[in-house]
Amino acid sequence: MSKTKVEMFWDAGSTNTYFALKLIKPILEKHNAELVLHPYNVGYVFRNNSYELMKEPKAKLRNRKTDLMRWAAKYNLPFQIPRQFPIKSSRILRGSVAMRQKNLELPFVERVFDAYWEDGNPDVAEYEGLRPIVAAMGVDTDWFEATAASDETAAEVARSTDMGTERGVFGVPSIFVEKEMFWGKDRMEFVDDELVRIAARALQGGEQPA
Repeated sequence: MSKTKVEMFWDAGSTNTYFALKLIKPILEKHNAELVLHPYNVGYVFRNNSYELMKEPKAKLRNRKTDLMRWAAKYNLPFQIPRQFPIKSSRILRGSVAMRQKNLELPFVERVFDAYWEDGNPDVAEYEGLRPIVAAMGVDTDWFEATAASDETAAEVARSTDMGTERGVFGVPSIFVEKEMFWGKDRMEFVDDELVRIAARALQGGEQPA
């Protein structure tokens, strides 16, 4: 039996995606499931819908920060709000597609999220700031930048974003288990429940668990 695929549409500028990447790990391990990442240019989508995060009511923005720090404390994560926020994430999204060719997409994304949301490093928004991360992973930095900056990679990010929108994605993280979509970092119990249902269905059908 093949592993169940759990798909996640993500963007590096998303606080909730940072938490989701951390919190989904034990669930994936529990069910021997595979995480499939889909870059989603949420800034592009927001602009097309005339939405600006930083123009929300100040009270809501203050509460969001307080709530995020509660999540960090609860799960003992070194999360912090970077001094420079938001950042443009298009180069990070493109970089993830490039690193997919090296089978290093997930480790790259995790390192970028840690650099920005834990270390507060805004340089990851630029290729120059991504180069040290890529070099530490043993990948040629010139190849990385050339591949990430290519028209083909840009088209793949656009295709991935459009695919997400067509499937009902309106923000990130959006997590799919088969056809079921779960939005946000606080839906992990539902993801777990869905994977339990899939495993039970497989056993009823006579399949062996992965």
